[in-house]
Amino acid sequence: MLKKVFALFLLPSIIFLSVASEHSREPYVYKAKENKWIDSVFNAMSPDERLGQLFMVAAYSNQNEKHQKDIESLIQEYNIGGLIFFQGGPVRQANLTNRYQHAAKVPLFIGMDAEWGLGMRLDSTISYPRQMTLGAITDNEQIYRMGAEIARQSKRLGVHINFAPVVDINSNPENPVIGTRSFGEEKENVAAKGIAYMHGLQYNGVMANAKHFPGHGDTGSDSHVTLPVVAHSKQRMSETELFPFKKLFADSLMSVMVAHMHIPAYDATKNQASTLSKAIVTDLLKKELGFKGLVFTDALNMKGVSQYYKPGEVDVQALLAGNDVLLYSEDVPEAIKGIKKAIKTKKISQSEVDAKVKRILAGKYWAGLHSPARIDPTNLHQDLNNPQAELVKRNLYEQAITLVANESKLVPFQVLDTNTFASVSIGLPTGNEFQATLDNYASFQHYAVTAENATEQYYHTLAEKLSHFKVVVVSLHKMNNAATKSYGISLQTRTFIERLRTKTQVVVAVFGNPYSLKYFDKIKHLVCAYEDNEITQSLVPQMLFGAVEMKGKLPVSAAPFKQGTGIQTASLKRLSYSVPESVGMSAAYLNEGIDSLINWAIKDKNMPGCQILVAKQGKVIFSKSYGHLTYDSVEQVKPHTIYDIASVTKVAATLQAVMFLHERQLLDVNQKASYYLPELKGSNKENMLIRDILMHQAGLIAYLAHWEKTRTSGKGLNSSYYSQIQNNLHSLEIAPGLYGIESMKDSLWKWTIDSRLLYKPRNQTQHRFEYSDLGFYIMQKVAERLLNQPIEDFLMQNFYSPLGLYRLTFNPLCNFDESCIAPTEQDRVFRGRQIRGSVHDQGAAMMGGVAGHAGLFSNANNLAILMQMNLQKGYYGGRRYLLEPTLPTFTKSYNAGNRRGLGWDRPRPEGGGLVSDFASRNSYGHTGFTGTFAWVDPDEELVYIFLSNRIYPSAHNEKLMKNNIRRRVQDIIYKSIINYQATHQTSLTSIKKR
Repeated sequence: MLKKVFALFLLPSIIFLSVASEHSREPYVYKAKENKWIDSVFNAMSPDERLGQLFMVAAYSNQNEKHQKDIESLIQEYNIGGLIFFQGGPVRQANLTNRYQHAAKVPLFIGMDAEWGLGMRLDSTISYPRQMTLGAITDNEQIYRMGAEIARQSKRLGVHINFAPVVDINSNPENPVIGTRSFGEEKENVAAKGIAYMHGLQYNGVMANAKHFPGHGDTGSDSHVTLPVVAHSKQRMSETELFPFKKLFADSLMSVMVAHMHIPAYDATKNQASTLSKAIVTDLLKKELGFKGLVFTDALNMKGVSQYYKPGEVDVQALLAGNDVLLYSEDVPEAIKGIKKAIKTKKISQSEVDAKVKRILAGKYWAGLHSPARIDPTNLHQDLNNPQAELVKRNLYEQAITLVANESKLVPFQVLDTNTFASVSIGLPTGNEFQATLDNYASFQHYAVTAENATEQYYHTLAEKLSHFKVVVVSLHKMNNAATKSYGISLQTRTFIERLRTKTQVVVAVFGNPYSLKYFDKIKHLVCAYEDNEITQSLVPQMLFGAVEMKGKLPVSAAPFKQGTGIQTASLKRLSYSVPESVGMSAAYLNEGIDSLINWAIKDKNMPGCQILVAKQGKVIFSKSYGHLTYDSVEQVKPHTIYDIASVTKVAATLQAVMFLHERQLLDVNQKASYYLPELKGSNKENMLIRDILMHQAGLIAYLAHWEKTRTSGKGLNSSYYSQIQNNLHSLEIAPGLYGIESMKDSLWKWTIDSRLLYKPRNQTQHRFEYSDLGFYIMQKVAERLLNQPIEDFLMQNFYSPLGLYRLTFNPLCNFDESCIAPTEQDRVFRGRQIRGSVHDQGAAMMGGVAGHAGLFSNANNLAILMQMNLQKGYYGGRRYLLEPTLPTFTKSYNAGNRRGLGWDRPRPEGGGLVSDFASRNSYGHTGFTGTFAWVDPDEELVYIFLSNRIYPSAHNEKLMKNNIRRRVQDIIYKSIINYQATHQTSLTSIKKR
């Protein structure tokens, strides 16, 4: 962490806090310039104008012109020192700040309550996690980064002071005003995080302000509406409430805010607020604790003080107590009159007032107000909401989420069998982000309880339904922070969860206040997410499945769960879901580039729609669905849409089985295929090596139109093969409404064996490369003979089901409605119907939809998981599917004249083709006739999936290939990495054009 040295400098008759410029190598020169500016500004003001510097008044950017003119009048007539902005919008505030600064004789301090970022006050800006959420984070560097980012945004908006951090220790769970604004109940944790937040702000040019001195954490009332009483002894206050303040004072804190509380241990005067108490502000804060920075009052319109004094009067009392800056003054003219009277009657000396003014000016110099700049509103929204800022936010939530209980170590889930999981969201309808993310990992049945159906009968019926599942994940949403309202969790809900836990294994995810955990003391598997938003709803499922580690620890106690409780989990190396910047890629470049290209391609009718997914370093950082299932634009492509992936089946199905058999020494790739398939002996395929078949150099012809052999001379379908009715004889479904005889599979196999070979000149020992489907007819047969079971059953048992790939399947109509599946061709010559849910490839269809070369369907996410497992050399989700040496063995090239690996396609050595020239030479994957593409680049840890139905309505549409859409998307992916590195001035990685 870059550190800047904070030092105390002495001016004649006053002590004030100053900071040496980060860029200055001559602090004494800096100090001289500072003193010169302070003196010149001070001397140029009249006595009344100097008094105006003591005030910061409330300003809003969502109010009318009258309000704005009132503020402008205070600036011009009374030379007020600053403004604290509240509700509004960033551009409006920027424009008003420019207007007000232009009207000011002395540049204005601009402050904001931005405890959790600018979003606490302004629309269209980022809200970071509440401090209690941050209290769960064990790595305080994350807190620093947030402070630094809030400082960057604040400076961009012209804000110099952030009234944060809150360093109150929330030792009272029913505190109505602090609560989640606190880092928690443990003083060391509060202090450490307060310092990290303070450093983030001040090291990056924004003044921090610790509040609410001397500690508002153990109050039962709200100082906004009354005057809370803190009855603790001085010893207790010193050891507990004051502890974080003393730590921040000893470090580098530049300002502090005094709370409105009555603390008899320090000042027993009846109804005396700490803000107005000289014993607390001057004697305790300044003298005993030695604080030398700026002292701000809490807002002087709050009932904790305003109910006892009139506007104007309270300002005078606050100044007499020792405060420097009078915040949210309601009557500046009256207050100035009162201060002048206090000086005249010697209740306060002129030198004391002058010292306060100079201390304020010193703060303004530090903030850069000696050379103020106009705020440029151009691109303000983009600057305040850039991807890096969002990444900081995401990382904070990721670090905070806490596994509170995990009695049987069920979490993270490892077994992903079908019918294992159900979820019920209480407070949100089905289809929410939480449930959608669960779907990325396993097959879930989803339920919801909302205000509309939350009846006793519905809860009872739901409990019975859910009892049939092995694991039920219950998520609690729409909670509140009021202890008096049970944090928004009804007794009905608590009873339901208690009943459910006796019937099955239950995991409860609480998207709200951690104090509510007391209601779930008997739950064996409990997660606290602290807040309810799309980020937390996305992260918790990822953590439940081991894609993201859990690291958080409870910042407060909720019996029986003690502060500090938190079970850490290890990564199972499943795909997680994040943003491009998290892996060094540019979101803007990706989104703009891919969106523009794909929207054009759809408009140009390269395909009706598509899915594109990009994963890097194990994180899905781009996943979008574009267009529609057909050109009539009725059904949109969605993340769960299933596509016919055509020849990608070769690597996603058959090759997985082949690699499995190879590493168990059941299959030798250097052996002849006829060794495993005796029926090949005596044929022209008797001497074909498995290796050559996999590399498409065995002399097999590219394609054999088996289906043409089953037509009549009149080009109709031969009734000896087909029927429109499924029966014992015609049991093989070719397509809905068309069925074939079971022995058709045998006919296809015979025709394959009898097929001719490519011509090979006598002077050549090896057949040339010729991409062929027939080789994978053979490899399917080899695999099934050795496995002694149908390949689809083997793959489901050993790969797809344990990987959670319930949308990667043969014959999807067996499990999914047609509406979930993208149609392929309007087949007018063979099946005479639209093909939707049946495999497009005619040969695969004649084999009942399961073939070695085609037949698989998938959505992008499921296919990406399989490819990620291959990228990770056979390891995924805490389980090893393939041995580590297997993938490198099958993905490398063995023949200088053939780019192919064993089954896998690879980039052309000379460049060009369907694969980006930026892809590494070690990358591998496959393409599909229907417009699909799955590619893995181990050098860059990249997985790229492109699924489309470009052959709808006709397979003659070749625009997708002619326009090289798949390759151009891949180019954009690599350029996004280069763009990010260039933008962030980092050295380029290995990515470059070959």
